[in-house]
Amino acid sequence: MAIKVANNQSLTAITSIPASITGGAMTLLETKTASSDATLSFTSNIDSTYDEYVFKFYDIHPATQNAYLTFQVDTGTNTSYNQTITSTAFRTYHFEGDLNAVLEYLTGNDRAQVTTFQHLNYIGNDNDMCAVGELKIFSPSSSTFVKHFIARVQTYGDGGGQDLSEDWFTAGYINTTTAITRVQFKMDTGNVDAGTIKLYGVS
Repeated sequence: MAIKVANNQSLTAITSIPASITGGAMTLLETKTASSDATLSFTSNIDSTYDEYVFKFYDIHPATQNAYLTFQVDTGTNTSYNQTITSTAFRTYHFEGDLNAVLEYLTGNDRAQVTTFQHLNYIGNDNDMCAVGELKIFSPSSSTFVKHFIARVQTYGDGGGQDLSEDWFTAGYINTTTAITRVQFKMDTGNVDAGTIKLYGVS
């Protein structure tokens, strides 16, 4: 029996299914594992091969309490990591003890044409605290358009003496039409004590 689907307000029979569906496949390109590192830098594998690159964060644990996980990018073989960013950020959180639950815009963590590192989340450093999530960068090799990014990071953190679940959403653009070739991650204070970041290319 053929499957009937709506097409332009009429029903059309699907008589065959393709052997495979292309697009969306993720290829692991590189892995960085932290061990009290000041920075984690990806200086290769970001080129015109893919239109989307995804960094996935696994159990990121800072050396310092409530340090921000941040990122910046650079072009060519440059290592200043000071490209101009404009971004927006909001978060939602909920305390373990149900003291408070909030959804709010993060005025202090957005960027407006500045070259500082972009905050992605702050993380507690109790032994069992960490963050997970991902950062997506689109068309980094374009010589026509600015470079857009989207990040979502979930944290188990310390909210002034009470533990909480916190989910950050950050998005923006890197205001350059020069190809982005490298990305660096670091905490805004102290080292990345532990954790893994994996870089994937999305076909």
